[in-house]
Amino acid sequence: MILTQKQLDNYADVMVWAMEYARRGGKFKKYDNVLVRAEIGALPLVEAVYERLLDKKYNATVRFMAPGNLQRALYTKADDKQLAYIPAGEIDFQGALNGLIALRAPEDLTALKTVNPARIGKAAVARKPIKDLLDRTEQDGKFSWTLCNFPTQELADKAGLSLKEYANQIVKACFLNEKDPVAKWKEVMKQIGEIGKWLSGLKIERLQVESAHMDFEVLLGEKRQFISGSGCNIPSFEIFTSPDWRGTRGVYFADLSSYRSGNYVKGMRLEFKNGRAVKATAEKGQDFLRKMLAMDRGAAQIGEFSLTDRRFSKIDKFMADILFDENFGGKYGNCHVAIGSSYADTFTGDIRKLDKKLKEKLGYNESALHWDLINTEDKTVHATLKNGKKILIYEKGQFRF
Repeated sequence: MILTQKQLDNYADVMVWAMEYARRGGKFKKYDNVLVRAEIGALPLVEAVYERLLDKKYNATVRFMAPGNLQRALYTKADDKQLAYIPAGEIDFQGALNGLIALRAPEDLTALKTVNPARIGKAAVARKPIKDLLDRTEQDGKFSWTLCNFPTQELADKAGLSLKEYANQIVKACFLNEKDPVAKWKEVMKQIGEIGKWLSGLKIERLQVESAHMDFEVLLGEKRQFISGSGCNIPSFEIFTSPDWRGTRGVYFADLSSYRSGNYVKGMRLEFKNGRAVKATAEKGQDFLRKMLAMDRGAAQIGEFSLTDRRFSKIDKFMADILFDENFGGKYGNCHVAIGSSYADTFTGDIRKLDKKLKEKLGYNESALHWDLINTEDKTVHATLKNGKKILIYEKGQFRF
């Protein structure tokens, strides 16, 4: 077994806790509806999570995702109507959910390599109403979600690690060998939460990131806050916000490679003017990158800016998966931005009032895409405050808190 039974039990405890912790409005109740959406390779963890949910008296449903070869068949053989098809009752089912735990265990990261990215984008755009529905339910405090990875040989191979080494990175990152991993997560969430509150209280106007390969600036925007330790991802050490996309400028560089929709992309360099990526190059996967940026209007604009402090994250290897790579600790921590959709929970007002019109007014980005691009270089991050003062908030992989 890749993970010991004790580690599986600990992982299940952490995932159920994370889903509950992420709930904004009140606590879960008996017989709330929880979906476990999983890839078949995660079956040992599915079993452990399912038992925990039943023990808590939740109504648990398990759905296994289509493997890569079936997804490839859909994108290559389906016509436009079939790509846009949403099964009868699916929206009602999603709308009735109170919780979601996604357990990923990919068996083939390049299964969709030969698929036209535009067809993947068409399907994503068609399913955006379901995502919007879940977002609204989440904003109303009636739904929460979390996700994690189960180690597979495919992930290990693509990361250049043995399966044991890969599994050990997950164990370290998620505190699965701790006597009480949930207590450890609560402690870490509290610590990074203090940093998030500090950043939100600084009254930041702009942020400037400088490293060997980038000079990048974002406008924080009005009514924004930094989010940390939400429980929505395990692991999660990042502190992020959704800036006003209209104020993005300069050059952003992602030195950490990325697998997305079957494609491998390396050395991405984006040049922003007036909030939009006007030039995009990559050492590998450049054509795919450009097609993703053309998915819809918001795909070439940013929806997230994030920093991770190396003192919290134990991840020090490339993991070939964005969930872990966006939480990279290593020597210098990481900065990442997401091209595409923004996060409504970074709004400081009543999130239920953050409708499409207000989002547009405040510069919250809308897109069917959300793709995190990660930089692990030694960097400095300066904040220009609304009073004009400029301060250093991050260097050598640590916040100056």
